[in-house]
Amino acid sequence: MPNYCVTKSRQLSQGVHGLPADKGFPDAEAMLAEALKRAKRRRFSDISFLPPLKRLVQSYRYEAELSTTGRYAARFDIVRCLANRLRLDAAEEENPAIANANIQAPVFITGLPRSATSFLHSLLSLDPGNAVPRCWRLIHPYPPAGALASWLCKAQVELQLRLFQCLNPGLSKLHQLSADEPQECTDITAHSFQSLRFDSTHHIPSYQAWLDAHGHLDAFRFHRRFLQHLETQAPGRHWILKSPDHVFALDAIKSIYPDAKIVFLHRDPLSVVASCSKLTELLRRPFTNRIDRMEIGRQVSTRLIESTERMAKAASASNDILHLHYRDVVSAPLDAVKQLYAHSGRTLDAEAERRMQAWLAHRSRKPRRRYSLAEFGLDAGALSERFAPYRDIFDIKAERPLADHYAA
Repeated sequence: MPNYCVTKSRQLSQGVHGLPADKGFPDAEAMLAEALKRAKRRRFSDISFLPPLKRLVQSYRYEAELSTTGRYAARFDIVRCLANRLRLDAAEEENPAIANANIQAPVFITGLPRSATSFLHSLLSLDPGNAVPRCWRLIHPYPPAGALASWLCKAQVELQLRLFQCLNPGLSKLHQLSADEPQECTDITAHSFQSLRFDSTHHIPSYQAWLDAHGHLDAFRFHRRFLQHLETQAPGRHWILKSPDHVFALDAIKSIYPDAKIVFLHRDPLSVVASCSKLTELLRRPFTNRIDRMEIGRQVSTRLIESTERMAKAASASNDILHLHYRDVVSAPLDAVKQLYAHSGRTLDAEAERRMQAWLAHRSRKPRRRYSLAEFGLDAGALSERFAPYRDIFDIKAERPLADHYAA
C-alpha cells in the first residue's frame, strides 16, 4: 500500500497554488497580530513555530475545504495556541526558574488507538502522586487566580466540549470528552503547530507529509517547556503522558526525555481500523464541506499499518519497553497498573489502589459497537495480511473471526 500522504503531497507540490484557495481563512501573520494585540505584547520570545504554522495554514486554505464552522474553529484554535505561547513567555520573564523545572522519568503510554490507552491513563490519574495533562489545563495553562474563577474557567471548557458534541452527534459513543479528563499530548504539541492532532480533524495531506519528513523534535522541545510550566505550579509528582501518536515520535521523546519510560498497549489491529475510520469521519465532519470515506479509510489504514511496523521496530531495538495487551488491561486493570509502576521503579500505595478500585467499581461500561470496514472501502483479508507480522511478533490473538469483519 503506497504512502498516502506522500502521494498526495507530490500531487499538490506540482501546483498547490493552482487549486482554489479559501480566501475566507486568514493568513498566519494576521493571526499573529491578533494574538499579540490581545496579550498586549510586542513579540514572541521564540518564533520557530512560524514555518510550521504557515504550512498548516496553507493546507487549511488549499486542502481542508473548511466549512463556515471549520474556518471559525481553526482560527480560534490557532489564536488560542499563540496566546498560550505568549502567556508562557510572560511567565518565564516573571520567573526564569521555570526553565529549570525537572520533568523526571515521565511515563509515555502509546500503542494502537482504541487499545485502552485512555482507560489506563484515566485510571492512573487517580493516584495523587501522579500528574496528568488535563484537558482544561492545556487550554488554560495559567487559569485565573481564585477557586471560583478557576471553576468558571473549567466550566467554560466543559461547555465548549458539550457544544462540540452537539455539532457532532455520535462522537460521544466513540470518545468521551470532559474538561477534567486526562488529555493526549497532541494538544500540547499543537502549540508548536507540529502535531498529528491537526490531521485527525482535517484533510491536510501536504502538511502531514511535511510533518512526517520533518519529525517531532521541535514539538517535544516545546512539550517539555509546557510541562515545566505545569510542574512549577504543582511540583513533585510523576508525569503520566499518553497518545497513540507517540509511536511516531519515539526518537524525539527519547532525545528530549532520556529517562522516559515507554509503555506499549497492543491489540488486534483489525478490530480497530473501522472504529478509527469512523472516529476520523466524526471529528472532521463539522469542519469541512466534504467527507470522503474511501479517502479516510485509505489514510487511517495506512497509518495503522505504519504504527504496527514502528512498534515492531522499536521493540527489536530496545528491551526497555513495557508491553501490555488490551485484553489483560481491561480484564485485570490493577495488575496492569502494578506492572507499569514496577517498570517505572515505583510501587502502588494503598490509598491510590483504593481510589482506583472505587472508580472501577462505579464505572459504567459502554456497549461495544461495531463499524463496517466496507463503509470505508477496506478489505478485511488484505488488511489481515498486512497486520500478520505485528500479531506474530507480539503474540496477539484475533478478537473476531475474519468472516465477522465482512459481516459487520
